[in-house]
Amino acid sequence: MIPFSILDLSPITEGSDAAQSFRNSLSLAQHGEKLGYERYWLAEHHGMPGIASAATAVLLAYIGAGTSTIRIGAGGVMLPNHSPLVIAEQFGTLESLYPGRIDLGLGRAPGSDQRTARALRRNLESDADQFPQDVVELMDFMSKAPQQPVRAVPGAGLEVPVWILGSSTFGAQLAAHLGLPYAFASHFAPQQLMQAIQIYRETFKPSAQLQKPYVMLGFNVFVADTDEEAEFRATSWQQAFVNLRSGRPGRLPPPVENYRQKVGPAENALLDSVLSCSAVGSPVKVREGVQAFIERTGADELMITSQVFDHVARLRSYELLAGLRKQG
Repeated sequence: MIPFSILDLSPITEGSDAAQSFRNSLSLAQHGEKLGYERYWLAEHHGMPGIASAATAVLLAYIGAGTSTIRIGAGGVMLPNHSPLVIAEQFGTLESLYPGRIDLGLGRAPGSDQRTARALRRNLESDADQFPQDVVELMDFMSKAPQQPVRAVPGAGLEVPVWILGSSTFGAQLAAHLGLPYAFASHFAPQQLMQAIQIYRETFKPSAQLQKPYVMLGFNVFVADTDEEAEFRATSWQQAFVNLRSGRPGRLPPPVENYRQKVGPAENALLDSVLSCSAVGSPVKVREGVQAFIERTGADELMITSQVFDHVARLRSYELLAGLRKQG
């Protein structure tokens, strides 16, 4: 099978706190490294009671210190929140600490609600429409021959690999134009998946970083020894997803029996949409689901997310999935 990677939101579960989430994240990264996962990414979100990875670069430094071979990175940094120079310095620092292991995924969403986005206050003129120019500026700061008079130290000359993230055709067009790898957020926004992939592949222009298109797709996976257990474990993520889309973000709740039977048609329709890019069940069922998704999309890599309340069960899910990949 194609490479599998890990997307971690460093979830804060009900009854726990961010400190425990960070310990769990390191545990997951170390587990993924032993199991042969390609990379481990953290996502930048702000003001979310159930997500602890707001200070993404800081947390990546902690993860890097506790691992040795797995690639680590941001999936992604929400660039409208930041000065390109600051991100070049942060990821130049990470690349200097952990050479050859750092990825920098960039997105143009704020990763928060509008009130929180304003509180981040990069500057009064910050605009998501500047995203393409900001990406080019950031890449120049990390290039071997920067064109700007200001220097990123550390950062200049380190050429940290840049990815474009997206959940629409905009990111696909930008990634293709710049010749960068493309990561689509199909794990929570699959609506434009196939259209975005097509645009990216058909309009891709080779670059110094990448000679041909490379697509990584987000995919939810919940594997357990039985279908029933996997379905039960997945209800934590389902509850959190419905709560978030309903304007009630909170900590990751414990699983409940028969959750989908307890919610209405609107909530079930929402879950049906996101479950199109998910595999839930025993190893046999998940293997079929993963293979079907790869065949449908032609993905070059899958970025696996598994929002499980119980940390031991979460590790077990990634372990069972790694076993399926090794079977070919």
